[in-house]
Amino acid sequence: MPDAVAINDRIGKCQKLLDEDPNSQIFAALAEAHRKNGELDKAFKVCKSGLRIHPKYGSAHVVMAKINLDRGHYDWAETEVKTAIKYDGRTRSVELLLSEIHIYRGEFNKAIKILKNLHETDKNNEQIKKLLDIARKIPEEQTILVSSAKEEKKTEDIDISKQSEGNSEDKEEKYNTVDILKKAVSTTGIDGALFINNEGLVVESEWTLKMDAAVCGAVMSEIGNKLSPELINNSFGNMNSLLIETTDSVFYQIKQSNGLFLFVGGSKTNLGSIRMKIENLLKRYQE
Repeated sequence: MPDAVAINDRIGKCQKLLDEDPNSQIFAALAEAHRKNGELDKAFKVCKSGLRIHPKYGSAHVVMAKINLDRGHYDWAETEVKTAIKYDGRTRSVELLLSEIHIYRGEFNKAIKILKNLHETDKNNEQIKKLLDIARKIPEEQTILVSSAKEEKKTEDIDISKQSEGNSEDKEEKYNTVDILKKAVSTTGIDGALFINNEGLVVESEWTLKMDAAVCGAVMSEIGNKLSPELINNSFGNMNSLLIETTDSVFYQIKQSNGLFLFVGGSKTNLGSIRMKIENLLKRYQE
């Protein structure tokens, strides 16, 4: 890490010289000191002002390239490097800076080509070896990350596909009228089930009770028909279900567009449980 005290001392000395001679090329050293001190805006302004006076000063263009590299302006940085080469030719430091710009821009092959040439002539240069190592490793790591991301995406897609298949398998099976009646009487507490059409006739039944299914269906249908207009007249709304509890039995009828279901249970039947089970069954009903 640069010595802040030494850098500030250098800034003070360079600034003094520049104040004494505004046309001095010391501006490049002042801008570089500001850059190393993390003062990129000051560095940029100083360097830009100096280059207006000394546009062919190659070293100042190198400093401006470094400033723009630090600011993240990689294209501008490369332009400044090329301008520096135009006026002062290619040097090791300029080539090194150019390779660093290529790395930041993701142009790793270009960086590696420059760095390999530099390494051939200066094998002990740690900075060259470090940059070369970075230029080689980043693409490898990116490849691994991309490959890993693809595998994760593939796994995710498989999981989604399995989930989709599972959801497809889990879709609720639809029941017809007979299915509803059979499943209802297999439920504890329900001893009989009927389906009565809109004319009051029993068209399907699952019945084990002593009472006559047809008579029971006709009576309960008639009760429903009598009650419905009364409820409408008194603004209670349409009747969708009716629960009648007698001494010996419980009658639960639910209206459908094509008729109504009637479920009959004993006096000890749990009404709440039966209602919940029947309602869940009818969610799957397909006329």
